[in-house]
Amino acid sequence: MRSPWRTEAGALIALALPMIAGNIAWAAIAASDLLLLGRRGAESVAAGALAINLFHALLIFGMGLVTAASPLIASERGRRRHSVRDVRRTVHQTLRAALFFVLPAWALLWECETILLAMGQEPDLARGAAALMHGLQWALLPFLGFTTLRNFIAALERPVWGLVIMLAAIPFNVLMGWALIFGHLGFPEMGLFGAGLASSLSSSFLFIGLLAVILLDRRFRRYRLMGRFWTRDRERHRQVWALGLPIAVTLGFETTVFNASAFLMGLIGRDSLAAHAVAVQIAALVFMVPMGIGQAATVRVGIAHGRRDRAAIGRAGWLALILGTGFAVGAATLLLLFPRALISAFLDLSDPANAQTVTLAVSFLGIAALFQLVDAAQAVGAGVLRGVQDTKVPMIFALIGYWIVGVGVGAFLAFPLHMAGLGIWIGLASGLGAVASLLLARWALRERLGLVAF
Repeated sequence: MRSPWRTEAGALIALALPMIAGNIAWAAIAASDLLLLGRRGAESVAAGALAINLFHALLIFGMGLVTAASPLIASERGRRRHSVRDVRRTVHQTLRAALFFVLPAWALLWECETILLAMGQEPDLARGAAALMHGLQWALLPFLGFTTLRNFIAALERPVWGLVIMLAAIPFNVLMGWALIFGHLGFPEMGLFGAGLASSLSSSFLFIGLLAVILLDRRFRRYRLMGRFWTRDRERHRQVWALGLPIAVTLGFETTVFNASAFLMGLIGRDSLAAHAVAVQIAALVFMVPMGIGQAATVRVGIAHGRRDRAAIGRAGWLALILGTGFAVGAATLLLLFPRALISAFLDLSDPANAQTVTLAVSFLGIAALFQLVDAAQAVGAGVLRGVQDTKVPMIFALIGYWIVGVGVGAFLAFPLHMAGLGIWIGLASGLGAVASLLLARWALRERLGLVAF
C-alpha cells in the first residue's frame, strides 16, 4: 500500500508540471516581445520595459483578483466532488469581477505617457512607452478571462489544456510581433505600437482558444459555463472579492516593488534600465517553476481544506515547499554559472554599444541567484496559505517585506550609498527574504497548532 505522502507527492507533481510549463510558456510570450524589441536596440528595450512594467502592475493585480476562483472551486470539490452549480457560480462571478476591474484600468493605462513623465522618466522613453501601451492595454480583459478559465480547469485537476493553448500562443505571438513591429506579411511597420498590439492579439487567442476547449470537451461542457452568465449572485460575487482582493493587493505589492525598481533604474540611466529589464525577464522565467508549484499547492491544499482533512493539508503544504526550494537551488546555480549565455538571448554581446548594459545585467543576475531560495519559498508559501483561504495576513506581510524592507533598503543603497542598480537589486533580495520568512513562520505556526483546516 502506497504511503499517503507518496500519493500526495504524485498528485501534486502531476498537477504542478502542466502549470509550470504553462507559466513558462506565458513568460516566453512576454519575453518574445522583449527579444524582438532588442533587435531594435537598447532604447526600444528601455521604453518597452517602462510600458510593460506599468501594464504588468495592473495585470498582476487583476490576476490576483481572479485567482480567488482556484481555492473556492477546490474547496467546493473537496466538500462535494461532483458539484456543478457552485463551481459555475464561482467562474461567472470571477469573470464579472474581472470586467469591473478592467474598465477603470483601461482609462488609467491610456494615460501612460503622463504617468511616466510625472515619475520623472525621460520624455522620449515615455513617448515610446505610450506607443507600446496603446496597443498593449487591450490585452488586459482577454488575459484575465483566460486566467479565470485556466484556474477553473486547474481546480478540476485537468490543467493540460491550459498548457496546450499557451504553447500554441507562443509562435502566434512571435509571428504577430515580427509582422507588426517590423512590417512583414503585408502589415505596415508599427514599431513599439506593433509589439503591444501583437500581445493583445495573443491574449485574445488564449481566451478564445481555452473557451472553445471548455465548450467542446465533455468533461468541461457539463458545467455549462456560458449558461445564465448575467444572473446576479451578490453572495458569490462578494466571496470572490473578499478572497481575491487581498491576493490582488499582495501580488500588487510584489509586482509594484519590481515596477518601482524599474522606474528607479530609469532615474539612474538607460543602460541600468535596459540591464534591469533583461535580468528581470530571466529571473521571471525561472520564477515560473515555484509559481506553478504554489498554484498546484493551492488546489491540493484547497481540496483537503474542503474535506477538513488536517493531515492532508499538512502533507500537501510541506511537500510543495520542499519541491519549490529544491528547484531554487538548481536555478541559483544556473544563474551563477551561465549569466552571459542567458543575457545573449536578449542582447548582442558582440555589439560594443551593449557592453555596459551586459556588464550590469551580469551583476544583477548574481544577486538574482542569491534570492532564488527566498523567492521560491514566498511563492509556494503564499500558494499554500491561499489553499486554506488565508489571504489577509499575507497581504500585510507583503506590504512590510516588499515596500518597507525592499524599497527602503534598495533606495538607501542605490542613492545615499551610491551603489546604483546593484543596491536596488540587493533591496529586492532583502524584501523577498522578509516576506518568505513571515509566510513560512505563519504556515508552520498554523500547521503546528492544528489551525490549517479552519
